[in-house]
Amino acid sequence: MSLIDLSGNLLEIAFIAYLVATLLIGGSIKSSKPDGATNRANKWGYLAIVVTIIGFLAHIGYFITRWIHSGHAPVSNMFEFTTAFGMFLVGAFILMFFMYRVTALGLAALPIALLIIGWAGMFPQDVTPLVPSLQSHWLTIHVITAALGQSILAISAVAGLIYLLKVVDSKKKGKERFWLEAVLFFLVAILGNIVVSGAFNIAGYEAEYSYIDKNGMEQQIAYNVPAIFGMNESTTLTDGAMDPLIEVPAFIHALKLTIVVWSLIGGTVIYLLIRLITRRRIIELLNPLVKKVNLQLFDEIGYRSVLIGFPVFSLGALVFAMIWAQEAWGRFWGWDPKEVWALITWLFYAAFLHLRLSKGWEGRKSAWLALIGFAIIIFNLVVVNLVIAGLHSYA
Repeated sequence: MSLIDLSGNLLEIAFIAYLVATLLIGGSIKSSKPDGATNRANKWGYLAIVVTIIGFLAHIGYFITRWIHSGHAPVSNMFEFTTAFGMFLVGAFILMFFMYRVTALGLAALPIALLIIGWAGMFPQDVTPLVPSLQSHWLTIHVITAALGQSILAISAVAGLIYLLKVVDSKKKGKERFWLEAVLFFLVAILGNIVVSGAFNIAGYEAEYSYIDKNGMEQQIAYNVPAIFGMNESTTLTDGAMDPLIEVPAFIHALKLTIVVWSLIGGTVIYLLIRLITRRRIIELLNPLVKKVNLQLFDEIGYRSVLIGFPVFSLGALVFAMIWAQEAWGRFWGWDPKEVWALITWLFYAAFLHLRLSKGWEGRKSAWLALIGFAIIIFNLVVVNLVIAGLHSYA
């Protein structure tokens, strides 16, 4: 067995372990004593953590074996970065568990990690050589530290989501219920991407197009889903293939925008099916699972996650990134879309800490801020990486 095959098998083991651990956490919560206080780990909870750790070790094994095989840190494309982000998210959950002994945090952390890893599988998994600007040890330092910081910050959103699932009245109409349901819908949209892309892959769909890139050169590109958006001045090369419905300018990557839109379409269909079959909103389906959580404890976990994650993110996404930019492109800052959104993310969490410490924004307000912060991180991961062309579009 080659290293790359071993790497893939270890990732599959990690995925299965996280799935099993999620089910065990559900059993842990269901069997918890109705004291309304802690939801701390019982025997099922500890078993869930053991399985999670086994999966995490397998995930690390995937990361290391792929690193050895490729000769560079496996964070240089969307598949590698996204699987690494999922790994760090699980690692952050394990860290918070040993700090607070609360398994209920995994009720949201592990499913989100599963969605992220599943979504990563929709991208090309080939190991490719690094372009010259990426052949630097600062790539490893910058990207891994930034991803680690983002994953710890994401735990604040996990805690905030569980907090809001308990305090927001699922039966009462209002802005909070609407926006919380919208958050859950976008999680379903990730599942929609996995289902839609998987279905077209199984069907063997592929269509090739030529287009003119931003440098005026003619290029070719293959779509694995029907083309909603076409690349700049695109021409259909595959007989019988669907012509793009809308042509976009060169600074937008039409294929990746098409994938995002198909995700929303697939997610909408799955969401409507859930509503039709259960005749309830997702928030109503999840509410019974969080009835026993300790709100004060989850508020503290959310705050502590930002306290830990913010300086790590600051180092990785700003300090180390600027050092790498100077080495790769001869400037510390260039207003590339990825750089701008890293700065926006940093400013948002700086404001989060300011409002928490100076204005006393705790509880509900803090939970909503954590979800907004995570939305910015996901926007950076999805839209900035996939849709907007820039120096980081190698992803």
